[in-house]
Amino acid sequence: MTASLSSAHVESYRSDGYLSPIAVAGAERAAAWRREVEEAERQHGRLHYVAKAHLVLPFAHRLATDRAVLDAVESVLGPDILLWDSTFIIKEPGDGKKVSWHQDLTYWGLDPDDIVSVWLALSPATIESGCTLMIPGSHTGPIAPHEDRAESDNILSRGQTIAAPIDEGQIRHVVLAAGEMSLHHGRVWHSSSPNRSRDRRIAFNAQYLAPWVRQTVGDWDSALLVRGEDRYRHFDHEIAASGAFIPAEVARQQAISTRRAAYLRAGQ
Repeated sequence: MTASLSSAHVESYRSDGYLSPIAVAGAERAAAWRREVEEAERQHGRLHYVAKAHLVLPFAHRLATDRAVLDAVESVLGPDILLWDSTFIIKEPGDGKKVSWHQDLTYWGLDPDDIVSVWLALSPATIESGCTLMIPGSHTGPIAPHEDRAESDNILSRGQTIAAPIDEGQIRHVVLAAGEMSLHHGRVWHSSSPNRSRDRRIAFNAQYLAPWVRQTVGDWDSALLVRGEDRYRHFDHEIAASGAFIPAEVARQQAISTRRAAYLRAGQ
C-alpha cells in the first residue's frame, strides 16, 4: 500500500481541483469490468445511480478498493481512507441526459473538505459521449449559490445548478479511455453533456474521506474503512457486500440511503 501520484501530480490536483487521466487498468481488464457491469444489470436490473453500490454488489467493492485507485486517493488524503459512497453513472446513447454545473459539497454536509471523488471510466468518456467538464481552480472559492431546477433531462436528483454564469473559455473536457480515471475535489465546478455517441458511457464514481471529516448536517452518517485506521469514529462503519443483492444487505443499504437522503435533501 503506497501513494502513487508524484508530487507534481498532487500539486496539479490541488491547483486545478481535478487530475486526469490516471491509468488504472489496461484495455483488456477494463473490458472485463464492463462485462461484469452489464452481466450484473442482466441479473439484477439497471445499476445507474444505485446508492452505496459497494454494500450490495461485491464487484463495486472491488472497484472501490482496487489498489491503483486507493494508491492515488492516498496520495491526496493520506494513508487512512473511508469510502463514503459509490455508484455507477451510466448514460445511454441518445437518452439526452446531462449533469448540470454544480459543486458536490453543496449539500453533502461534510467538513472539512478532505474529500476526493474518483470517476473511473468503464467505457470511453469522450466529448461525443458526454465526458465530465471541469472549471480549473474553481474549487478555491466558497460554495457558490445553487438553484434546484426541475429538469427531466438532469441526472442530478434535485437538479442542483450553479446560479452564476459559466465562463465557457475556462471549460476543460476530461476525456478518458476505458480503464482511466480522474480525481476531483468536492468544490470544483463540473458538469457533463448528453451522450451523443452510439455507445453507452459507463462510469464508476466513488467518494473517499479522511477519517477526521465530520457530517455537519445530520447527527449520523456511515462509511466503509478501506485503508489504514479510523481513530476518530465520526462515521458508523459499514460492511461490504458479501454477495450480489442479498436481501438482508439490500435492506441495510436502503435503510442507510433513506436515512442519509432525508437530511441531505434538507441541507442548504
